[in-house]
Amino acid sequence: MKKLLVYLKDYKKESVCAPLFKMLEAMFELFVPFVMADIIDNGIGEANAGFVLRQGLLLVVLGLVGLACSITAQYFAAKAAVGFSTKLKHALFDHIQGLSFTEIDTLGTSTLITRMTSDVNQVQNGVNMVLRLFLRSPFIVFGAMIMAFLIDVKGALIFAVTIPVLAVVVFGIMIITMPMYKRVQAGLDAVLGATRENLTGARVIRAFHKEEEEIEGFENKSETLANLQLMVGRISALTNPVTYIIINVATVILLYTGAVRVNEAMISQGQVVALVNYMSQILVELIKLANLIIIITKALACANRIESIFEVESSMRWEELAADAPGGVAAKEKAAGGRGGAGRSEFAVEFDHVHLTYEGAGAESLCDIDMKVKRGETVGVIGGTGSGKSSLVHMIPRFYDATKGAVRIDGRDVKSYGIEELRQKIGVVLQKAVLFRGTIRENLLWGNGAATDEELWEALAAAQAKEFVENKEGGLDAPVAQEGRNFSGGQRQRLTIARALVAKPEILILDDSASALDYATDAALRKALKALDWETTVFIVSQRASSLMHADQIIVLEDGEAAGCGTHEELLAGCEVYQEIYYSQYPRT
Repeated sequence: MKKLLVYLKDYKKESVCAPLFKMLEAMFELFVPFVMADIIDNGIGEANAGFVLRQGLLLVVLGLVGLACSITAQYFAAKAAVGFSTKLKHALFDHIQGLSFTEIDTLGTSTLITRMTSDVNQVQNGVNMVLRLFLRSPFIVFGAMIMAFLIDVKGALIFAVTIPVLAVVVFGIMIITMPMYKRVQAGLDAVLGATRENLTGARVIRAFHKEEEEIEGFENKSETLANLQLMVGRISALTNPVTYIIINVATVILLYTGAVRVNEAMISQGQVVALVNYMSQILVELIKLANLIIIITKALACANRIESIFEVESSMRWEELAADAPGGVAAKEKAAGGRGGAGRSEFAVEFDHVHLTYEGAGAESLCDIDMKVKRGETVGVIGGTGSGKSSLVHMIPRFYDATKGAVRIDGRDVKSYGIEELRQKIGVVLQKAVLFRGTIRENLLWGNGAATDEELWEALAAAQAKEFVENKEGGLDAPVAQEGRNFSGGQRQRLTIARALVAKPEILILDDSASALDYATDAALRKALKALDWETTVFIVSQRASSLMHADQIIVLEDGEAAGCGTHEELLAGCEVYQEIYYSQYPRT
């Protein structure tokens, strides 16, 4: 939790004012039993109506001033807590965005969502309640005991015994429940993960008629979470009845002792009433404190979970050298005359005996890949399912780092680039076509925020998407639903290709991104890519031999190894794996 408190530094004033005004409210509250004792002893006891009226007005003033202090304190507490959670969410989201695919794969999406939402909200609630009650409740408890000593020392001894007993109960329950709340949040992760998988894969579940199995699995996870919550709830629920019993026993003892001492004329009736009121105040505040302890326990458990994400560091280290800084690659290119300037490497991409093993995997996903790709070439990547096709192209933009060997772009190891410098060179269209809610224009501008409408239409035309976008009401400003659900699979793929083309990348990676296109559209797309008005090196990952036949070179993968590399004719003549793939799609005649 200490590491997270840095996000409260911009709310120092609010963090001080909130408990300060709460303590002022508590001070006015502590005066009330004194005034009541005065009314009973000097007003009612002596039948002085004027005195009762004046003291009654004083009680009203104390109440109004206390209310004003309470509202002010809650305003400052809410402002600090909401501001804190906002900054924390921004920092957490920024940190997650900085993690590599390896860490995100390891942590899991569901737990990251839980910590960004539920956990942060719990911490926000904890900060809010701490600022409001953490000082107020102990202040009233000990303040009431001190006031009791001022009234009657013997009666106040009951307070001195009661308060430590209550503290043992409250803090004992807190120590027991804190680890249990961590388990509850972990159970929430599991439920969220199951929910996300079921909603994402709803069509697949229905296609295989697995609704009953998934419902049963979800119910099991939900029941586990419910049992955890019930268990910790039962223990936490003991706080109120146990504190009530202790306080009521103390009140009975106090009344008995007070009655005896009144009978002996050692204290007045008003003073007994004041002592009982102070005991009641302690009861109320300890109940508040008990509930606060529960909230703090939850908040601390959630804060530890959030801290664990901040402690995860990206396995990738990026060079800090800016693209346009003196000595940077972009600066050198400008000095050499742009993209085609002298002094640049002959090869756009080089794989130098590259190996790749995913985190926690038992075997290598890629083994000893060695190839060179010249500028402007089109490279096809083909192989069976799980052969490592996506793994290979994902190493070019450095989504994953090579375990052994090196991947080079323009003759430089990708690890020597800054993240902006590297990613600006590369356009990537992943297997799953992902669009974001907004408009077609907003999605395309992800590629280049400064692109003109003319450039957007050119990219759409090259991606074979111009026709259906023109037919959409609003054209470029036509709405896009979340994940592009208001478009067909082929339309989504063409829009994501257009988004990549808007950036005019030096290297374009199409990771099986034309699988939903018919053969005619696929052929037109490949022809348009060849006719682009800038030099780009294209990597096409596909299961279709027809999509790769005209590539300058094709690499055939089998179980992570290069089974062959060459042109279509060369592979068809001498690579058994390629022959098997090709003839499964185009039977011999």
